[in-house]
Amino acid sequence: METVNIVGAGLAGLSAALTLAKQHQPCRLISAQASERAQSVLAEGGINGALNNMGEGDSILLHEEDTCLAGCQIADKEAVRGLTGHAPAIIQMLADLGVPFNRQDGKILQRSFGGQRKKRTAFAKSSTGKMIMHALIDEVRKYEVLGLVERYPHHLFEDLLIREGNPEHLHQEQGSIPEYPGQEQGSIPEYPGQEQGSIPEYPRQEQEGELKEKVCCGLLIRDVYTGEEMRFAGPVLMACGGMNGLFPSRTTGTLINSGNAAARLFARGVRFSNLEMIQYHPTTLAIAGKRLLISEAARGEGGRLFVRRSGEPWYFMEEKYPEFGNLMPRDVVAREMYFVTHEADCDPQVYLDMRGISKEIFQKRLSDLRAELLHYGKPDPEREPIPVEQGIHYFMGGIDVDVFHQTNLRFLYAAGECCSQYHGANRLGGNSMLGALYGGQVAAKTILKEGESSSQYAPEAVVFLHAHEESASRPTEYAAKDDTSSTDPEGSRYEEETPQITAKMASLLYESLGIIREEKSMLRALEGLSLLLQEEGLTETDRNRIMLGEAILRSALFRKESRGAHFRSDFPERDESFCGLVTAIKKDGKIEINIKKKREDLKGRTKETKRNET
Repeated sequence: METVNIVGAGLAGLSAALTLAKQHQPCRLISAQASERAQSVLAEGGINGALNNMGEGDSILLHEEDTCLAGCQIADKEAVRGLTGHAPAIIQMLADLGVPFNRQDGKILQRSFGGQRKKRTAFAKSSTGKMIMHALIDEVRKYEVLGLVERYPHHLFEDLLIREGNPEHLHQEQGSIPEYPGQEQGSIPEYPGQEQGSIPEYPRQEQEGELKEKVCCGLLIRDVYTGEEMRFAGPVLMACGGMNGLFPSRTTGTLINSGNAAARLFARGVRFSNLEMIQYHPTTLAIAGKRLLISEAARGEGGRLFVRRSGEPWYFMEEKYPEFGNLMPRDVVAREMYFVTHEADCDPQVYLDMRGISKEIFQKRLSDLRAELLHYGKPDPEREPIPVEQGIHYFMGGIDVDVFHQTNLRFLYAAGECCSQYHGANRLGGNSMLGALYGGQVAAKTILKEGESSSQYAPEAVVFLHAHEESASRPTEYAAKDDTSSTDPEGSRYEEETPQITAKMASLLYESLGIIREEKSMLRALEGLSLLLQEEGLTETDRNRIMLGEAILRSALFRKESRGAHFRSDFPERDESFCGLVTAIKKDGKIEINIKKKREDLKGRTKETKRNET
C-alpha cells in the first residue's frame, strides 16, 4: 500500500498514525502547525470512560445511553457503542503512555461532567489535552525514528488528487451490515473483551451519494513558508479539526483550523452532515479577538451559575434543574443563560461562582484554570465571581462518515472534529478527546483493510482534476468569474481567503446561527452570502467558504424543529420526522439537502430519506 496521508496532527491524526505505524504501515503527518500547537492541546476538562473508579455503578451501557440521550437520539448508535465500549481501554492505554491522570488510592480519579449520571471523566488537573498530546507526541517520535511516520509541519492541505473511473470491482455486496473488529458476523459487540488493535473484518458498504466516477488517490499540499507545492499519492485521512475560522471572533478554538480544508472538500462533492449542530459552550470569556474557555471542570467541581434578579443572585440552573443543576448538557445551559438574561427583572450578565470550591480542590484539580484566568487579567475565581457568556466551542457536524470512518469518496476518510460522528445534536463534555482517539484508530484500521485495493492506483496513474476544469461547466452562482483563478491552474487557484470577505461572512453566520434561530434571519444571511459572491476579487477559497456557509444555513433551515444545539423559535418543539442527520452535498453546482433517517436495530442498519431541497 502507498504511504497514508494524514491531514492534521492533533489527537485524531496522532492516534491514526500510531495505529498505522504499529502495523508497520508508513504514513505522513501533514499539518499547518506542529502537534504542540494543535487544537487538542487546549482541551482541558478530561476524557470519558466507564471505569467505575468512583464506585457509583457506572457501566459502558450507561455511557452509551448518556451519549445518545445528550445527542437527542440522532447519533449512530452502533458507532456510539464502539466508542463507549473502547473508552476504558483507551484511557488505560493513555495511562500506560505516562499521562499523569489525577489519582485517588492508586486509581484514576473521575469527576462529574455535564449530562452524565455518573462520575466518569478522567482528568489531569485542568490540562488533560496538553498531557495526552505530550504522551502521544513522544510515542509517535519512536516511529519517526524508524521511518514509519514522516512529518510535514507548516504545510497546508490544498486539494485532493482524484482519478476518474468507477472502481466497481472494489465494491463488496451492497446492503450488508458492517461488523465490529473481531466480532462474529451479526453479533452484538461485547466490550471490553475485544482484542485491542485488531483489524476490521467487514464487507465494505456502498454509501448513499457515493462519487462512483471518482477515486481519491492522493493530495496536494503547500509549504506555508516557501509556497512549494507537493503531490503525494495514497489514501487520505482528514483529521483537520473543526471549522473555527468561519466564526473567528466567537470561537474558543484555534483559528489555525480555518475551515478551508472542509470548504475545499465540500466543493469537490464530499458529503457533509449535521452542519447545523454547532455547540455553544456556556462559560467563555472574550480575550484578544476570540473566546477563552472556562472548562466545564469548574462546574464539575462545584462552580455555580447565577444572574442578578432584582439585585439578588439567582442560581437559576439549580432551581430549574434540581437533579443535574449546573451540569445539564451544554445546549440546555447555553439556552437557559440566553432566556434568563432576556427576562425583564434580570441583569444581562451571567456569572460563574467558584468561591465555594475548596482551596485544596483548586490546587489539585483547577490550578491551571486559575493561573490562566489570572494571566489574562481576569478576577481571581477563588475570591470573585467570573462574568461569562456563551461561545462557539465545537462542531458536531462535518464530513459525513460511516461507522468505519469512510466518506462518499473512495479512499478518503475522516476522523476527529472535522467529521460528523458520535455526538448527534449535542456533544457531552469529555467525549471529544475520546471520539478523536477512537475515530483515529478506526479510520486507520479501515485504511489497512482497504490497503490492497488502494494500491492499484499508482502515482503515475493519477489524473489531477484541476479546479478550473470543473468550474468551466458550473451552471450556477458558484461558477467562477472570468479571472485567472478559473483559467490558469498555476495562477491564483490557491490564494488564501480575503480578510474582508471572511469578516462579512462571519457576521452573517453568527447573527443567523446563534443559540436561538428563526427563518427570517437565516434567509437574510443567505441573501447576504449571495451578495458576497458578486464582489470583485474573490479567491477560489472565498467561494468555497461561502458555499460551505450556505450549506450550513440551508441545513439549519431544512431542520424545521428544535433538537439539541439547534433551537428554532419558529419551531420550538421536537419533530420526530427529523430524527436523523441532515446531509448536504454539492451536485451539478447546486447544494442538495437531504435527511438520513435512521432505523436503528441491533445491527445498526440505516436508511436515507431524501427530500428534494436545493
